[in-house]
Amino acid sequence: MSGSRVPPRVLTVAGSDSGGGAGIQADLKTMLALGVHGMSVITAVTAQNSLGVQGAWELPVEAVRAQYRSVVDDIGVQAVKTGMLASAELVEAVAELISGTDAPAVVDPVGVSKHGDPLLAASALDSVRKRLLPVATVATPNLDEVAQLTGIRAESEGDLRRAADAVLEFGPRWVLIKGGHLAGDAVDLLTDGSAEYWLRAPRHDNRHTHGTGCTLASALASGLAKGLSVPEAATAAKEYVTGAIEAGFALGAGIGPVDHGWRFRN
Repeated sequence: MSGSRVPPRVLTVAGSDSGGGAGIQADLKTMLALGVHGMSVITAVTAQNSLGVQGAWELPVEAVRAQYRSVVDDIGVQAVKTGMLASAELVEAVAELISGTDAPAVVDPVGVSKHGDPLLAASALDSVRKRLLPVATVATPNLDEVAQLTGIRAESEGDLRRAADAVLEFGPRWVLIKGGHLAGDAVDLLTDGSAEYWLRAPRHDNRHTHGTGCTLASALASGLAKGLSVPEAATAAKEYVTGAIEAGFALGAGIGPVDHGWRFRN
């Protein structure tokens, strides 16, 4: 259609979740819900459902690089979001691709799934620290990922600042520490080392939270693609993911997904 407005474009570089609650599938649903055009580079294929991850197969580095170049060189991007990168080789290849792309990057340093299944080889952690975090506009680790990356175990809200400082030392411009695993309200800390934003939401008593991290990072990338500042994009993302958690639904016999379409269904 000539003359139609092209929406902002966001590229997710992540693994496929066959159950549709997390990974590439969550990312694309989030992007659609937030009015941007989602595109994907698949890094791994998982056999995954509400009970856990039954299998995972990484794609070759050249397949990941080819997907990325194909999209960026022809279509262009206003933001990039990374999720499951599986191995040190993939982490390093993606870090190199992002560093050559003139767009903000949201790095979700995915370490383990909601069910506790490892999604990143231990050998890749060092590559995340040294190569991927330095090219991030915003890094969005949860408390388990903070512990994996820095050795700091945040037990209370008071520990979030120390956790954020430790992650910032690896070089991202901003860090959003997700305090979702703490007791009390769902509190996240966004900081660049000087400015601090505490993002608070009531905790919803809903166990169906599969895909929360992917969804938040994708919502944040969508906001950045629309031209929002990091604090504005993070605030809007927090609001979207809070609604999605509240509306999360049962699927299969285990943990169901957040509802990416909650605004349409309300």
